[in-house]
Amino acid sequence: MKKTLFIIEDDNHVLSMMKNYFEYLGYKTVTASDGMEGLKMLKSENYDLVITDIVMPYVSGLGIISVIKERFPDVPVIAITAYGENPERLAAEKQADVVLRKPFDMAKLKDHVAKLLGS
Repeated sequence: MKKTLFIIEDDNHVLSMMKNYFEYLGYKTVTASDGMEGLKMLKSENYDLVITDIVMPYVSGLGIISVIKERFPDVPVIAITAYGENPERLAAEKQADVVLRKPFDMAKLKDHVAKLLGS
């Protein structure tokens, strides 16, 4: 059974790159291009892992993480960001499982995903 990754990212280039990479690795990927769309989609399907940008329009990644950890506490979350002072600290406070700063190494992201999914 393929694991389903939900990727929420407002940079279309980064979103497309991650989607293509994880599909190549055999994961099912579902994407959203902003936090509002991401929140709506959280209700429509079960996901094995969520990767979310932290700084996005409408609803931030921190808001997404809060909702996931409240409603789906067993779903691991990887937060990614390129902006702000101490976004890693904020994401950790919201209980993100992993926080990566952009630009990140895709192989490192892949390793985090595999570890969090126990595969």
